[in-house]
Amino acid sequence: MPVRKLPGPAYRVFRLKSWDDFLKLIVNPPYSQWAFRGERDERWPLYSSLSRYLQAFGVSPAAWTKQEARILRVFKRKAHQFLDKPPDPDDDFQWMALMQHHGAPTRLIDFTWSPYVAAFFALERTIGDGVVWAMNPARVDSSRALKHGRMDPRLKGNFVRYFLNGHNRFIWIGEPHTMNRRLIAQSGTFAVPGVLDAPLEEILGHAGQDNILAKFVLTNSIREVGMRELYRMNITFATLFPDLDGLAKSLAYELEFHWAYNPRTMEEYPT
Repeated sequence: MPVRKLPGPAYRVFRLKSWDDFLKLIVNPPYSQWAFRGERDERWPLYSSLSRYLQAFGVSPAAWTKQEARILRVFKRKAHQFLDKPPDPDDDFQWMALMQHHGAPTRLIDFTWSPYVAAFFALERTIGDGVVWAMNPARVDSSRALKHGRMDPRLKGNFVRYFLNGHNRFIWIGEPHTMNRRLIAQSGTFAVPGVLDAPLEEILGHAGQDNILAKFVLTNSIREVGMRELYRMNITFATLFPDLDGLAKSLAYELEFHWAYNPRTMEEYPT
């Protein structure tokens, strides 16, 4: 089994060539209780959208803290006109979850408790090899409690104290107290990094624990069967994003599916 070396413990990399191989891994311990994230390109490191934006557009690292605080402040000041019930002004994590929901760059990294939802995001738009990352929440929590105490960003003042300063190399995982429809539909949760200049896999490599991260590479040979089975499980954009946008995005896969024949080959299915 190939293993990628980190500045700390290694994580396991599984290069899978069939949907059944993936199912055998995720339905049994240890991975059956982990959290998952799907990406359409297995080469992408696990950065947040905020980290990617700051790096891609050349914002000086010396300004990252102030600029992150600025966009959070701007959103709080202006979003009220579109919200019937805004979050509490001091609940920074709830505000960031709302920002993430509507497409703003934040330090939150979307995960899900469902490996099937993660597989959908890995396979749906990939033309190469997708990936499902798996993270062990028990190990993440124990490393956090051991080294940093309880840094729950949902508690008043904790986001500014432990996250915004950008000095704490740790990961917190969890959901806001109030979950929106998409987060519920996707069995979603968030990984929240304490720093923005390192990907999640590097941060966890410094956690001093093994059995904390795994990488399932879903080679392109999996996509046709995997997407068909996910469709049969009713895992589509329409169900994961329960609004008109989700319904519209779900129509793309309908171009690939038909109950009577294979649209790729025009071969009719046995009756």
